[in-house]
Amino acid sequence: MPTIHLGRVYDPHRPEDGARILVDRLWPRGLSKEIAALDGWPKALTPSTELRRWYHDGGDYPTFRSRYLAELSAADARAELDALRAQLTSSPIILLTASKDLDHSHAAVLRELLTEPR
Repeated sequence: MPTIHLGRVYDPHRPEDGARILVDRLWPRGLSKEIAALDGWPKALTPSTELRRWYHDGGDYPTFRSRYLAELSAADARAELDALRAQLTSSPIILLTASKDLDHSHAAVLRELLTEPR
């Protein structure tokens, strides 16, 4: 299976990262669409506004992870997950977020979910 990278949407584009997929619900501040050079923005895979606000207001990561995984079980999210999995058969992807802590972000949860055996 090709690699899934995590990165900040503000970092320079590297061709070896593969397809650039934004996984934030909100468009990153101060970033033009041309500079972002995205290959996809599957909003069904982003945390809900309520969950995002709860986490940013001091929620703990294990609870956030659990709630986010529950959101990803919705039909529209499952369809987007299947589309990303299909894309992985041909090239790597990079999941992009504005989050500064990639290891404790929704992008890390999403990568974990995408790399689990089905």
